[in-house]
Amino acid sequence: MTPSMGLLRWRHVINTHSSWLHGSELGFRSRKHRIHSSGDYNNPPPPGEHSGLFRYQQARSSSRVEIPEQFRGPIGVELIRFFAERKHALGAMAVMDLHAHFLVELSESLPAVKAIVGSAKEKVSRLINKQIAGFRWAAGGTFKVVNGQTHLSTSIEYILTKQGPGAWTWCPHCGEPSAERRCPFIHR
Repeated sequence: MTPSMGLLRWRHVINTHSSWLHGSELGFRSRKHRIHSSGDYNNPPPPGEHSGLFRYQQARSSSRVEIPEQFRGPIGVELIRFFAERKHALGAMAVMDLHAHFLVELSESLPAVKAIVGSAKEKVSRLINKQIAGFRWAAGGTFKVVNGQTHLSTSIEYILTKQGPGAWTWCPHCGEPSAERRCPFIHR
């Protein structure tokens, strides 16, 4: 049973599996800031700051799942279809080699958000599992609440323009999603 939707909020959802471990040279965030990293993806921490923690995490995590470029579009299209069928507004989508970002309007209720995103990931996994051996999403994910119009615009721009050259991207201004096309729209 899906929890009640209640009030809707834009959420920036990030899903990965063993691709951004604690101790990463890119910086990281642990739950409730239990372990502090002096950097983040915009300003990396000093080299080696948490190298011991990173080696520990690597030894205990499963292999990271990589998404070949030819599957990024089909994954994005399937996610877009899933949310459209359930009448959830999407603001932007990007699927990269190691993870996906999407901006979607979902409930304020975190259990409802997790249930809906979990169903979306399950649908994509069924589609792609036979084509990418071992394909799976992370359990859970990050479900950042977007607060205000400026934060919304910044999130859209980040998703569409900061994911690297191999990213498949889409926004509502593109029209119907296509597995072969990347979003040409740049938000300013």
